[in-house]
Amino acid sequence: MKIDNLRKEIDSIDARILDLLNRRGTKALDIARLKSAEGRRYYVPEREKYIISRLLGKNRGPITEEGLKIIYREILSVCRSLGAPIRVAYLGPEGSFSHIAATEKFGSSIELMPAANIAHVFVQVEKNEVELGVAPVENSSEGVVTYTMDMLVDSPLKIVNEIILEVTYYLVSREKDTKSVKKVYVHPQAFGQSRVWMRNNMPGVKVVEVDSNSEAARLASLEKKSAAITSKWAAEIYDLNILRSHIEDLAHNYTRFIVVSKENARRTGRDKTSVIFSLRHRPGALYHCLSVFSKSNINLTKIESRPSKKKAWDYIFFIDLEGHADDKKVRRALGSFEKLCVYMKVLGSYPRE
Repeated sequence: MKIDNLRKEIDSIDARILDLLNRRGTKALDIARLKSAEGRRYYVPEREKYIISRLLGKNRGPITEEGLKIIYREILSVCRSLGAPIRVAYLGPEGSFSHIAATEKFGSSIELMPAANIAHVFVQVEKNEVELGVAPVENSSEGVVTYTMDMLVDSPLKIVNEIILEVTYYLVSREKDTKSVKKVYVHPQAFGQSRVWMRNNMPGVKVVEVDSNSEAARLASLEKKSAAITSKWAAEIYDLNILRSHIEDLAHNYTRFIVVSKENARRTGRDKTSVIFSLRHRPGALYHCLSVFSKSNINLTKIESRPSKKKAWDYIFFIDLEGHADDKKVRRALGSFEKLCVYMKVLGSYPRE
């Protein structure tokens, strides 16, 4: 077939797609009105997970799975915004990895609210200034983000979703050569993930820790002879030169972010549950507690301990397990587990990324 004929067919297909998108938008508006009248939550992570999973199962190509996810991320984002744009707090300023993670999860048709620190992300949700908050919780090479873990201990908010983001770091500056750089602004986690590179390539350069990767870029944009370790996006926002790319010490460097809300997420059939607990100091206490999950054939995907900050050498534990707290098997196991703990709290059950 000639190219002109193929293009006419594409134009016809595009017209049908446009009609279907507007029909979908109309239905989304109808649902938004019903939810508003009934006082129901508008963001439903389990429903969006179902939509994407169902379409991936039906996809026969040539559009890739990743391409399909990107297309529907924006379709869902636009349709969601027709009813009431969702406000999402993230660790700012603009250009941070939390900003990137929030955009990748919710699309571009949301109202993003930068927070000065992780505590402020939680506070904005708790005060109803936003519906959702996005915060980093752990990195594949550096481990947990302690600020987020500490907030989860006392906050009433629930984890309703997670975001896994591959993280690439760039050394950026107003300068055009690394030899001119005398100071580097960096977030502690970013420095931990590029410490070897810095030692080998920037010896003797002063390192200044800041609250976020985008704040590092902002400060570097204001000072001569300074640089930042940050994202490519932040470098573009603050008009900085990229001096070096991919400076993270390990390939396939991932950061996991959580989405927090006042509401719980419902079951999807492919969920994860996060729990914190504390135990009495006695031989085998942790073993006996965790054996409850083994006996119930429930897989634990993570265990972490943190000082309780209430008494010296007193610890709290964080675990992630496969399944939803409303699953019969998980509900029974958590009931038995709680009886063995001094304190236990379910942080949330949510779709696995």
